Amino acid sequence: MTSPRRIVIVGGVAGGASAAARARRTNEHARITVIERGAHASFANCGLPYYVGGEITDRERLLVARPERFRDWLDVELRTGHEAIAIDPRNRRLVVRDLGTGRDETLEWDRLILAPGARPLRPPVPGAHAPNVFTLRDLHDADGLHAAVTGGARRAVVVGAGYIGLELAEMLARRGLGVTLVERLPQVLQSLDPELASVVSDELRRRGVCVRLGQGLAGFELEGGLVRSVTMDHGEGVDADLVVLALGVRPDLRLAEDAGLAIGPAGGIRVDEYMRTSAEGIYAVGDAVEYTHAVTTGPALVPLAGPATRAGRVAGEHAATDAGPPMAPVLGTSIVRVFGVVAGSTGLTRRQAATAGLPVRELLVPGHDHATYYPGASPLVLKVLYHQEDGRLLGAQVVGRNGVDKRLDVLATAIGLGARADHLATLDLAYAPPFGAARDPIHVAGFLAENERRGLDRFLAPNELDALPAGAQILDVRNADERAADPADGTIAIPLGELRARLAELDPTRPVITLCKGGQRAYFASRILRQRGFADVRTTTGGMVAWHGCRGH
Repeated sequence: MTSPRRIVIVGGVAGGASAAARARRTNEHARITVIERGAHASFANCGLPYYVGGEITDRERLLVARPERFRDWLDVELRTGHEAIAIDPRNRRLVVRDLGTGRDETLEWDRLILAPGARPLRPPVPGAHAPNVFTLRDLHDADGLHAAVTGGARRAVVVGAGYIGLELAEMLARRGLGVTLVERLPQVLQSLDPELASVVSDELRRRGVCVRLGQGLAGFELEGGLVRSVTMDHGEGVDADLVVLALGVRPDLRLAEDAGLAIGPAGGIRVDEYMRTSAEGIYAVGDAVEYTHAVTTGPALVPLAGPATRAGRVAGEHAATDAGPPMAPVLGTSIVRVFGVVAGSTGLTRRQAATAGLPVRELLVPGHDHATYYPGASPLVLKVLYHQEDGRLLGAQVVGRNGVDKRLDVLATAIGLGARADHLATLDLAYAPPFGAARDPIHVAGFLAENERRGLDRFLAPNELDALPAGAQILDVRNADERAADPADGTIAIPLGELRARLAELDPTRPVITLCKGGQRAYFASRILRQRGFADVRTTTGGMVAWHGCRGH
């Protein structure tokens, strides 16, 4: 029989609530208490932007588990409006303050699980805490922003172009506000490489959002205590009725640091595979901890609900039973919708792979969400990154309008299982014309990797287009109409069907780069040239998507 140990959990939402539920399911005799400083211990924080934007109209639907569920289903004591203010690891005590009365109480515990989450970043500039400057982390934040939007605001400035910033830019625009999105970096979504991120920023502009990239926040101009203008770091101002700060989050480490818990190199609480901290009997989960990254095997901050939920299960069971499976490494798989475009990523980007010192190859594959002969097919672009030496998948990105989540989940599964890029060619994926194609873009990525691995082709990766071989001849095998509609300057135009008859127009002693709209004809041209005596031939993967996106056109 499991022991009647005392388990105290600090923080709710994904990590803490999952830990409480798993602890109860594995130990019916434990005394479980959840301490939550907010008014709600379990709510859908990922749904908050959609409540602000009016897509979720019933606020109550954001409450995932109400207090009665904790009480009746789980027999868990839930204390909302209470804050943990000090941990005594040696004597296994926790000081808790009732935020309503100010009264402190000491709780004794056998196992303590910390799920303090992370705090939104606010810049250290005057006005950052003005009443019409918002962050979005909990229901209280959502209520304030919702009230401002429905109360007559007409102009909004969103600072930060990560997932929350993009979701709110869309939602506020759908509410009829004029929206300016400000990002100090040269692209939106750092989880994408630039050539795919540009698809998202183009969609924002097409939908009327003013996108200002490479422009940081310098300060605010106030009037009557409210921000009326946001000043960029080059001096220009943007008028605003409300401002949303979506600058990211920082792990809430106050309790952990005060208790002497070890903080890891990535800046989160250091934990082992069972989510145990450096102090005996204390666990930690969620946005405040460092997870093991599945690709780099190093520590990483991954402030996402999925890993937090899984970590909560691991910590809850181990705290309740001293047993259970370990926490699996994480990939940081994430996805966002921006008006009609969906973008997602898993594993490493080009920049992250370089930081980790991994030699990377890149594939860019334009395709469609289902068979093009079936009505309604929409384009998507898939990017795969893999280890140059052993072929192991390192990361993937997908951008499109439909079918993005399907491909992203397949790729995340393949990366998590340690697959090579050429393994993608062998996947037995579901196919019928309304749902996919016999040669899915995932298969095509695998074919490309397999061709290069076998020496049948040598492709030019997107990150290599800015440094072409000296004396390279760029062969554009598209037809005349395609070239007129989408020019590629500095190329030699020979349609694929005419190539065999016009080989004399090319110099076989110089490198040849083949180019077409999507990549298939470029590969066909490459095979022709290779078998006709051209020694240095490379195929541009991604076609014109790569050509424009990677060369700054």
